[in-house]
Amino acid sequence: MITVKELAIPDVKLLMPKLHHDDRGYVTEIVHEKQMEGLGLPIKFMQENQSMSLRKNTVRGMHSQKPPHAQAKLVRVLRGKILDVAIDVRPRSPTYGQHVSAILSQDEVTQMFIPVGFLHGFCTLEDNTVVLYKMSSLYVPGSECGVIWNDPDLKINWPVKAEDAILSGKDEKLSSFKDFPRIEW
Repeated sequence: MITVKELAIPDVKLLMPKLHHDDRGYVTEIVHEKQMEGLGLPIKFMQENQSMSLRKNTVRGMHSQKPPHAQAKLVRVLRGKILDVAIDVRPRSPTYGQHVSAILSQDEVTQMFIPVGFLHGFCTLEDNTVVLYKMSSLYVPGSECGVIWNDPDLKINWPVKAEDAILSGKDEKLSSFKDFPRIEW
């Protein structure tokens, strides 16, 4: 059984699978097609990625893929802890330009569902953090898009200062939100 916690942007959801404990630990269903359909999330996942960040304050994001290769994502933490962030970039949405965030950790099996039309990224809160994410479409080089993680117009309360953030060269070069193209998702 998966329960849902609604966030300030209702299309982004926290999914909490029921844990079945015994003296050995627990078992749970992470993705159950019929339950996902019942929750209004009839998503088929085509690709699954895993990232490992060696150091706390590693920032990955804010990314997406443009249509026709747009991706919904289901994100969870296998080891460590992150601040996970989704930004609504659907031009006709009443929450356009707004974001939601949640802390995901190895201590919980909570997952963040991020639909098509959102940029996604996270900041590690512990060393050696491992994140697993499922995507609804395959990665297609050249279809990527994104904005700089700490754009002041977005007002995201990141747990790291810009001078302490660990970024990829590609993420350091992302443009501001005001320069992000208005894409029809």
